[in-house]
This record gives sequence, structure tokens and C-alpha cells, in this order.
Amino acid sequence: MTNDPSVVVVGGGAAGYFGAVACAENVPGRRVLLLEKGTELLAKVRVSGGGRCNVTHACFDPALLVKNYPRGGKALRGPFTRFQPRDTEAWFNARGVRLKTEPDGRMFPVTDRSETIVECLQNAAAKAGVQVWTGVAIRSIVRTDKVFLLSLADGKNITCPRLLLATGGGRDGYRWAADLGHRIEPPIPSLFTFNIPGDPRLKGLAGVSVENARISVQGMALHQTGPLLVTHWGFSGPAALKLSSWGARTLHDAGYKARVEVRWSAEGTEESVSRDLRSIKAANPKKQIVSHTSFGLPRRLWESLTAAAGIAPDRRWADATAEELGRLAKEISAGVYAMDGKSVFKEEFVTCGGVSLDEVDFRTMESRRCPGLYFAGEILDVDGVTGGFNFQNAWTTGWLAGRAMAAA
Repeated sequence: MTNDPSVVVVGGGAAGYFGAVACAENVPGRRVLLLEKGTELLAKVRVSGGGRCNVTHACFDPALLVKNYPRGGKALRGPFTRFQPRDTEAWFNARGVRLKTEPDGRMFPVTDRSETIVECLQNAAAKAGVQVWTGVAIRSIVRTDKVFLLSLADGKNITCPRLLLATGGGRDGYRWAADLGHRIEPPIPSLFTFNIPGDPRLKGLAGVSVENARISVQGMALHQTGPLLVTHWGFSGPAALKLSSWGARTLHDAGYKARVEVRWSAEGTEESVSRDLRSIKAANPKKQIVSHTSFGLPRRLWESLTAAAGIAPDRRWADATAEELGRLAKEISAGVYAMDGKSVFKEEFVTCGGVSLDEVDFRTMESRRCPGLYFAGEILDVDGVTGGFNFQNAWTTGWLAGRAMAAA
């Protein structure tokens, strides 16, 4: 193929686009080619945040920011001093897209439309002169004579001196990285919801959310606090998703079977809840227990927990026995639920695993094994908790890789 590019970026997602733009903007006139296997570009950007695109998180201290990455936080410490959420906000703002910060720290475009981010990235790529090809299937990538040879499924070949792999959690990217000399940490799911099949306590509670719950896994050093959502299949919401991220490998090794303990009132230990229940009993002797919702819990959840404790619907506080209150305290502060399986969190699948981090120079994102090869985004063994952190990894590593390729 004639007129081969100076730089090829493989992967039309957030990291690939950011890397391609960062490179093209810093070497005007140099040919940067972005290849995408599918027909849809920036697919995860489109679905993120329920279609609003959770661009990043308002955490502007790199030392605190890295604590949101179960894998890769240490490696990202340096990169975040060069390009962090404040820089991401400035980058989009300079291109006409303003971001807003929600109470939980998540940052979205003020339009609340992911298409705003998609259009911004595509316009930036077009303005910088990035060529974008979709529907391009790559059979193999090899390095020869100081260039990379990309053999395409249609029989054509592309050569380039610099190559950025930003293929996300796709198997092809891992295969190419391995072919080029890299060790791949086994990829497994992260950010998933917990299946709790057949538990009568959760029947009819789909959609019920508790703003401040504590969820943990018995026998594992895993626990998270935050909003917890009951779904048709079990538990979701930030607390469960963060727990799945930190426990991705442990839960995978356990076959996604575990005993999950929930403290529906995060601040309440079994002892303190028991004490509070006795106080409620003394203050409301004539009221029915089931109708006297306590601990800030949703009505349907309170009714379910009282039933699980064996308390009759017409039972009054004055008649509650110490044994009944003890069972109710246990349900509120340490209810145990049997996890059997997982479910993907919407379309925002995240992979734990990827290119081993000690084989990448995080100052430039260049391979330590294969000169001219760069990595960005989820193909690396880096993953963050929910809240915009995975996109920030994509923006930062893409920006660093793009600028380093331009400087080369």
C-alpha cells in the first residue's frame, strides 16, 4: 500500500481517539491513521453514564485519584501529574464542550448527552487531519525492519514506524501484544453486579435503593460503602460495583460464589442497631413494627426485613420479644445473601487484566519490549472503579502516547 502512515492507531474508542488527536495535533501534516474493526466508533462513550457519558471524576489530586484504581494505580501516579481530570475538563472546554460536576463527583457534559463527547472527539480528529477507517479487520501484526507490518483481512498491508494499540478488552489486542513480545495478565471481568437468586428477602424489591449501605464478602478482605441498588437479579449500584472491581480476581477464583453480607445502615453495627431498636420500642409501644419504618430504610425493604425476622405484620412494638428484635437487628446490620454468578453492568463492561505494566514506560506509554509500540486505555492491566475513572485512564494514557509518538 502506498503512502503508508507515520502512525497507526488501532482501536476507535476513547483512548484511541485521544491518542490519535494528541499525535496529529503535534505533528501537522504527518499522516495519522486510526483503524476500527467494527462499524461503530466510540461505542463505550455512547453508552457510558446511561447515555450521558461520565467523562471523568472531580478528583484533582493525583495521590487521591490513584486510589480509585484496583489495578494500575501506582503506575498511573506519574501520568496523572501530567494529565489529570482538570486537564481533561480544560481539553473539552477548549473545544467548546463544558462539563458539570454532580454531587458524587462524577463529571458529565452540561448537555447530558454522550453524543456531545462523541462529536467533539470526531471533530477534533477531523480538524487534526486524522484519517479514520472503520470495518478494518487485521489478521496479524509483526515488526520487521524497524516498521510494523499490519496484514489486513482483505489482503492489503499497511506499514508504519509507530503503532498505538488501544483495543480495549478485545482478544485481538491481547494477541497482537503477545505476538510482539508482551506478557498478558489473564483478562477477567470487572465492574459487574451480583446475582442473588431465589432469596425471598429481595422478592418484589427491584428498584429499591439505599443511599448508604455497607456490603462485604465473608472470608475475603472485601468491603465497600455507598449506594446499593436491589435489582431483579440481585445487587447493583456503586457499592456493589466497587466491590466487584476490587474483588475481581478473588471472586473470579471463587467461581462467583460467595456469601455476601449487607449492612443496610452503614453506620449501624449489630450492637448499635439492637440498642436503637430497644429505644424505638420504648418510644412507640402501641405502633405496629412493620409500619414504623426506621434507620432511613425504604418502606418495602423495611417490611421485607421485618418479615425475614419472623415478625408478624400486626405485631406491635410493645409485644416484640428480645429474640425478635435480635433477629431484626441481624437482618439490618449483617444480613447474609448467597451470591451465585454475576451479570454485566449495562454495556459498560470493564476488563481486569491486560498488558503487564512493568513492560510499559508510563512516561511515554511506549513498550519496553518493542520499540515504536505504544499502549493506551483498557488493553493495559489497569482498571478503575465506577465513576469516570476508566475514561480518565483512557484520556491520560492516550494523551501521553499521542504526544510521545509525535515527539518521536
